[in-house]
Amino acid sequence: MPLDELKYYLKRLYREYVKFHLKRILLCLVLSILIAGTTASIAWLLDPAVKKIFIDKNPVLTWMIPLAIIITFSVKGLSLYFARVNIIVVGQTIAGELQKKIAESILFSDIQTLDSRHSGRYVSNISYDSGQVSNLVSTGVLNLMKDSFSVILLVSLMFYQNWKLATFAIFMIPLAGGLAKNLGKKVGKATTQASEISGNLTSFLTDIFRGSKMIRIFQKEEIENKNANNVISDLVSKNIRIASIMIRATPIMEALTGFMIAGFIFYSGKLINTGEIGINNFFSFLTAMMLAYQPIRSLATINMVAYQGAAAAKRIFTVIDKPILIKNENNLPSLKIKSCDIEFHDVGFKYETTNAKAVNSINLKIDGGKITALVGQSGAGKSTIINLIPRFYDPQEGEIKIDGQNIKEVNLKSLRSKISLVSQDVVLFDDTIMNNIAYANSSATQIEIEEACKYAAADEFINKLPEKYETIVGENGVKLSGGQKQRISIARAMLKKSSIILLDEATSSLDTDSERVVQNAINNLIKGRTTIVIAHRLSTIHNSDKIFILKNSNVIASGSHESLIQNNEEYKSLYKNQLK
Repeated sequence: MPLDELKYYLKRLYREYVKFHLKRILLCLVLSILIAGTTASIAWLLDPAVKKIFIDKNPVLTWMIPLAIIITFSVKGLSLYFARVNIIVVGQTIAGELQKKIAESILFSDIQTLDSRHSGRYVSNISYDSGQVSNLVSTGVLNLMKDSFSVILLVSLMFYQNWKLATFAIFMIPLAGGLAKNLGKKVGKATTQASEISGNLTSFLTDIFRGSKMIRIFQKEEIENKNANNVISDLVSKNIRIASIMIRATPIMEALTGFMIAGFIFYSGKLINTGEIGINNFFSFLTAMMLAYQPIRSLATINMVAYQGAAAAKRIFTVIDKPILIKNENNLPSLKIKSCDIEFHDVGFKYETTNAKAVNSINLKIDGGKITALVGQSGAGKSTIINLIPRFYDPQEGEIKIDGQNIKEVNLKSLRSKISLVSQDVVLFDDTIMNNIAYANSSATQIEIEEACKYAAADEFINKLPEKYETIVGENGVKLSGGQKQRISIARAMLKKSSIILLDEATSSLDTDSERVVQNAINNLIKGRTTIVIAHRLSTIHNSDKIFILKNSNVIASGSHESLIQNNEEYKSLYKNQLK
């Protein structure tokens, strides 16, 4: 990471997050000064301790000086404790604020933005990167304050005692600074790579959980285990590299320290022999010099912590700063439903990941209160049409109107409040059946929920469960069958009481018996509502008021089932192929 970039992200962290915690940081600053003062006092007290206790053998000071040392260490310990507690609170709070911003970005982003990035990357941002920023604030800031003051006071004490020895002793400080600057850049680069691998691992594990059944049925456990080992090995390798870079300074610092101490002893011996300093001065100075070693070494790593934190902040801000293309505008008028007609005018759309258009110059009218079916081969554009109506995506060409109102020119919340979606991929939370259904309307009463379940043909199987409506469904409804999950989804849509119902192959994955039950529930759901159906089985759309046939991203024909079966070869072919 270039120096300018490092400064930018550190400044931004301060402006947007750190500055709101200045009271705690200032308290840590005061405590850091106290820590530094007590550290220097310990070294200073050794001068009278050696002289008055061991040389002069003063009986009063024999117990007073040790008592003073105990008090000094106690004050230092308490100061360090409260400083660490306060700065940890600051670091964790900022990490939490960043995590909330990432979560907000995920929840309010448009679907197209989310589809462009694997969910594992977001998880890595929340867990790994926020932790790096927290470490920068909590460890980095505190160490910078207390170690800087400690070095300043200890070096001042050393100059007070003997400027010649002090000049020699501080020779290693600029060397340590230069070393840290060089290593910091390498750590920042390695940390970025580690974060990428961490995201890969999270993405991989997410896919493993989702595909657990598929992995076992195809007997790919060993292959996926090998893949997991490779990703984990890469991450371990990068973390080892980061750690090795960070400790690379250790042998150099130790060598410098050894050189410094050897030179100090040699030079001190001469000064003692000439009477310029006493034995008591020697021990006090040596203690000050040794106590200064640890904060100097700590300060040498501050640069590396800064690069790590800034690199993590960059990845987080990349997510947070992602513009939301489809968002609610409170200043726009609410959608007003009359007959609930839906019209597509020359609508064209393509996904970011493909060059070909998913729908091309689509023109169609969906009559309000009627059942409209979309049929065609896979990739013809059926699901895209359904996704465009609630504005999961926006078309690049043309416009979509509901009762004459352009859906891009009405309040997004009011639009989506009029729409319910029932798809083959039912999403259920690891919660009770009651809460999963009430998700559609949090103010609904238990009576309303139970009524919705009756219409959805779900009440019978729910009441047979030991906990009934309080039954925990497991992750994504793993404890329920496909038909049961689908009926809960229909009950949820029923509870919302939407004007528009979108059915995206809602029965395609069900067995015959379950399909019959679910289809009856769907019939209850769609009565009197504008309904758009994508059906895998054409036999389920016989009763549709109108059927649109899509091919190569275009509408090629429309009509009732009877008229199409008689007059349209494409539809006739699709229908006959399913009967074989």
